Amino acid sequence: MARVWIEDRATQRDYVAAMEKWRAAKKAGGKRAEPGRWRVRWYGPDGKPKALTCAKLPQAEKEQQALIQRLDKGTYRDPKQGKALVSEVAEQWFGSLRRPGERTKADYRELLDLYVLPKWGTWPVASIRWEDVSAWLTELCKTPGKRGRVLSPARIGKTHLVLSMVMKYAVKTGKISISPATDHELPQDDDDDDHVYLTHAQVADLVDAAGQHGPLLLVLAYCGIRWGEVSALKAGRVQLDARRLRIVQAYTRKRGGGVLLKDVKNHEKRSVPVLASLVPDLKPLVAGRGRDALVFVGKDGDVMGYGEFRSAVFDPAVKAAGLGDLGLTPHKLRHTAASLAIAAGADVKVVQQMLGHKSAAMTLDVYGHLFPERLDEVADALDIGRAAALAARTALAA
Repeated sequence: MARVWIEDRATQRDYVAAMEKWRAAKKAGGKRAEPGRWRVRWYGPDGKPKALTCAKLPQAEKEQQALIQRLDKGTYRDPKQGKALVSEVAEQWFGSLRRPGERTKADYRELLDLYVLPKWGTWPVASIRWEDVSAWLTELCKTPGKRGRVLSPARIGKTHLVLSMVMKYAVKTGKISISPATDHELPQDDDDDDHVYLTHAQVADLVDAAGQHGPLLLVLAYCGIRWGEVSALKAGRVQLDARRLRIVQAYTRKRGGGVLLKDVKNHEKRSVPVLASLVPDLKPLVAGRGRDALVFVGKDGDVMGYGEFRSAVFDPAVKAAGLGDLGLTPHKLRHTAASLAIAAGADVKVVQQMLGHKSAAMTLDVYGHLFPERLDEVADALDIGRAAALAARTALAA
């Protein structure tokens, strides 16, 4: 058991002197609290002596028992660490980030400056309670954001994520024992991201309407890769003999203009299958070109910008194909790729790899409703196994 003891300061010189000053100040009308007579003492996990002064003995005994439990269970945190301001901890957390790309870090920085620090910056990390965070989330749902519009569920979720990561950093660095930002109910989008699932015939109509850019739409609709990934696809990574696309990099838009080449989202480098029927469409785009040449380029021969593609190619093709009422975007062709693959019998792990999701659970969260009900299939397989076992047993008995 951890050693935590209570010290009576009644006869200690510094306490006696402090009491004399307090009595004189009280007689003069002062309202300062009486000096604490009882001091709880202990040694922290670092071996250094610690102390906490209390005015009353029952309070000191309560603190003593709490400290013994935390020290024995390994949940002890130095009370002084919890006095660190959220603004200080947030900057330490942000400075420790190593994996996120430039765009992601910029998003974190924006949310910190717009929503997290204005609310929590001056709070000591140990003073934030779960109910404080819950009330803040409710406020975010009802109050217009910095741009004058009510925040979307996704924006609120990302803002909460940033606070959660700051609090997690505070836990890991010993400032608090439990994060107050966990287990909160977050708002959800009712429109399910307006998923659009095109049929094979609708994809064909869209590809025909796009003319020379048809192969790009075929890749988006049947390979399911993201816009940043397809715009960064290089000829050396189009493996037509093996019918694979090697997805290792992606372009992302920089704040203020321009693009940045980075690793794929979640650092999930992967190989994506290519339909045999797409090989003739892709072969002219890579034949005789250097390994580092971009497969799909803009009108100036450089990286194809998303805005340029939408306005000059995609939106006109959507309208010409008679699909203008579906709210279709290049990104939503990922939904089509997933739905067509699932309808063709692909299991969740195949769809996960194709789309580059971090986990199969994420794929099921988004597309689980598209997977066919397989309970009867399982029951039928069990019936076959049971019948075979019974037949074998009957044969042995005969």
